[in-house]
Amino acid sequence: MDPSTREAELKEIVEGSVTFAGFLDDSDLHDESLHVRHRQPFAVARPHSTRQVAELVDWARRHRVPVTPRGSGTGLSGGALPVNGGLVICFDQMRQILQVDERDHVAVVQPGVTIGELNERLAGTGLQYAVYPGELSGSIGGNVNTNAGGMRAVRHGVTRHHVLGLELVLMDGTVLRTGGPIVKSSSGYDLTQLVIGSEGTLALVTEATLKLSPRLEHAATLLVPFDDLDAVVRVVPALLSSGLTPSILEYVDALTMSALAAFNDLNFGVDPALAERALAYLIVLLETRTPEQLDNDLGAAAELLADAGALDVYVLKGAAATQLIQARERAFWVAKAGGANEIVDIVVPRSAVPEFMRAIDALATRFEAFIARCGHVGDGNVHLTVYLADEVRRRELLRELFRAGVALGGAVSGEHGLGVDKRGAYLELADPAVVALQRRIKAVFDPEGLLNPFRHLDPREDA
Repeated sequence: MDPSTREAELKEIVEGSVTFAGFLDDSDLHDESLHVRHRQPFAVARPHSTRQVAELVDWARRHRVPVTPRGSGTGLSGGALPVNGGLVICFDQMRQILQVDERDHVAVVQPGVTIGELNERLAGTGLQYAVYPGELSGSIGGNVNTNAGGMRAVRHGVTRHHVLGLELVLMDGTVLRTGGPIVKSSSGYDLTQLVIGSEGTLALVTEATLKLSPRLEHAATLLVPFDDLDAVVRVVPALLSSGLTPSILEYVDALTMSALAAFNDLNFGVDPALAERALAYLIVLLETRTPEQLDNDLGAAAELLADAGALDVYVLKGAAATQLIQARERAFWVAKAGGANEIVDIVVPRSAVPEFMRAIDALATRFEAFIARCGHVGDGNVHLTVYLADEVRRRELLRELFRAGVALGGAVSGEHGLGVDKRGAYLELADPAVVALQRRIKAVFDPEGLLNPFRHLDPREDA
């Protein structure tokens, strides 16, 4: 079939909401991966309904055209990169909040709804969607596909802990629902959880039923400098065992903290003499129901941190606290602006973080690389910003970093997903039996391999 006929079919399906090769917007052709890959899809379609998504999938299957689902494009691993000659299905026109049920603490949303839009809608209800992956413009559909986490995962968990059900379009055009507005079920296989984190390789998410959480109105943030990196990591288990239940527990090295302050034009109030000594910082967000409880928790936390060797404990409230958290959320943009060559998100058991940090030091020395660090130390998710221009040496350094993390019981990605960037490391280090089983599952959902190919578990390369 000639291209003009195929174009006409697509235009009819989405009522003209489609653009074609030669007229594509560059912003639809990449995500936030640091690695630029120039790919030219046949078209970018913007459906408005589940019916249109199903018809697009049917069109792609009939013409054997690869399909790439796309949300806001905020992913960091190349998970939403288009395929040469493929069809990008962009969900930014499916962004309705269909229902907010304040009694059952449930929201039903289309995949293009952003985290910022959902929480804006929830303002005044006393409820929140508790997943904060660091980019409020990220779409719910994208978060579901990558099982996004973020700083608040230490208390609230990651995306899969907040998704109760999904509406899905399969590659054979079937539309089905999994789960629903219930908090538990032991009825059959859990297809909801299977699809979460599958990076768009099993099905297209067209609706999500989300669990909401009570919003705690009283909060304060602690900024805690240490002159010993190991002391930061050692105090984390004590904080988590104390009953204080911090909502955020972040580690930032001294250089990253300095860069965050400069990039955001902020002064966090740390005494200059202490700043000279500080090698690392701990950021602790405490949220409670009452002012009295907050004051008690702040006192207990300050005492515990001082006993653990903190140089000081700075208590930030209001705008200062918000600015610090927002600055930490912008760490990726600071690293990108600073010319980082790689950003990875290796996760290890919390108890293994000190050993992993020592391994990072040794590898940085061995490869003559600079590696800045921050991360969700409360759940062992270490974010590394790697500066090493030599691509061959950098590739080997990354391989060794991934090996070190996996050897400690960790995984190559804690929350950014595999995409294209970390696919090779995962396939090299994962149990072959596990990979084989996952590929059999993929074949059931997508026997022709058309849905988001050339990434995740797919060993093929896009020509």
